[in-house]
Amino acid sequence: MGIGGAGMSGLALLLAELGYEVSGCDMTHTSYVDKVLKEEIAVVLGHGKAHMDKFLPELLVYSSAIPEGNSEIAEARRRGIAVAKRGEVLSWIFDSRFGIGVTGTHGKTTTSSMIALILEQAGLNPTLAIGGELCDIGVNAKLGTGPYMVAELDESDGSFEKFHPNIAVVTNADWDHVNYYPTFESVLEAFARFTSNPKEDGLLVMCGEDAGLGRIMASGPLPRETITYGWGMSWTWGAFNVKHRRGGGATFSISHNGIHIDNVELSVSGDHNILNALAACAVAHNLGIPFPEIKKTLREFKGAKRRLQHLGQRNGVDVFDDYGHHPREIAATLNALRKMFPERRVVTVFQPHRYTRTLALYKDFATVLSLSDSIFLLPVFEADEAPIEGVSSALIDELINGKGNLKSILCSSLEDAASELERQCFPGDVVLTMGAGDVSCVGEMFMERAGAEVVHV
Repeated sequence: MGIGGAGMSGLALLLAELGYEVSGCDMTHTSYVDKVLKEEIAVVLGHGKAHMDKFLPELLVYSSAIPEGNSEIAEARRRGIAVAKRGEVLSWIFDSRFGIGVTGTHGKTTTSSMIALILEQAGLNPTLAIGGELCDIGVNAKLGTGPYMVAELDESDGSFEKFHPNIAVVTNADWDHVNYYPTFESVLEAFARFTSNPKEDGLLVMCGEDAGLGRIMASGPLPRETITYGWGMSWTWGAFNVKHRRGGGATFSISHNGIHIDNVELSVSGDHNILNALAACAVAHNLGIPFPEIKKTLREFKGAKRRLQHLGQRNGVDVFDDYGHHPREIAATLNALRKMFPERRVVTVFQPHRYTRTLALYKDFATVLSLSDSIFLLPVFEADEAPIEGVSSALIDELINGKGNLKSILCSSLEDAASELERQCFPGDVVLTMGAGDVSCVGEMFMERAGAEVVHV
């Protein structure tokens, strides 16, 4: 259930490759549905009790985005059919292999994608389960012939605590998924528990620059051997002499145990991607991959879909799309764009994701979105949540425009936002669509109306 999502579709593909008979359902037809249909996995639209008779499942696996009280889940339990969440099933596959698990509030997809591509190009043929599609490999999940499995471990519903990696990468710990974690302290408690999850001879790779992880590391000795990464030469792996290239990409010097070992070039942009690359270097070096191979792969790495992805250009306007839906992610992406195009106007189309997150973080959203020159705000993408009285994109809009700059506009729909872009964008502008919902459609519509070639998400 929820087979149209990145994670669930990937699990379906893995199970099919392992020889299981797999079927699925979702409320909407997504690009991920197309991928599973291509592998002859049966998919129906909608959720309902009738699926029990149609498919006769022995195990019902459901996304954490589907409420526990869903009638299809309830019917499966009534019939005595085994029921499990995605994370539980994925952990069964993961724990049977040499698992490299990447978790953290931000940066999981890109970091796990970098590690996956390094292992792939080193001829190690890993099994993959990643939350976004790799531009370089073209899939988000595959069954490899080698002993390694690279997986993105989802903290949003606590399911990452079910995994026992050989190598665990933790990129950061921030307050998000407020429907599951009521406070920042509850987030830190979950990540602190996770540091005990690697196997007894396992390894932790942790970002020393993150304030949340810093608190965990300062609270006492960690239960597993720990490698750190960050800025400068004081960490196990460090980056310095950082230079961001106009138009995209970056170069930096890299140190290991305080010794400068080489210079690295990235095609992807932003400080956050340099930190992601350091984590990938730490993992690959631990696996014995020669550094020249690591360096070559990082230079060629094109990123993951919906991670500052260039969709194309329309009449001199470059259009980018990003999955960022948390203030820290938005700030990182906008800062990266500013370094890529320092003289160009940045127009951001933002779609808040979930009412609970909007209510908890609307002040922070207003602050970071103000880094843009112009902002178009879409209605909240509700996901599986019911509306909360008084919570809407207007909360963000009022704070931005309340500062007297009047640069935020409320849009009623995706089509409305695309029309506003047509009216208000000029050659030389950079458009960024951001959010975890369907906001990428805005950039696609904006370009298609002018007959421009589009990279479809």
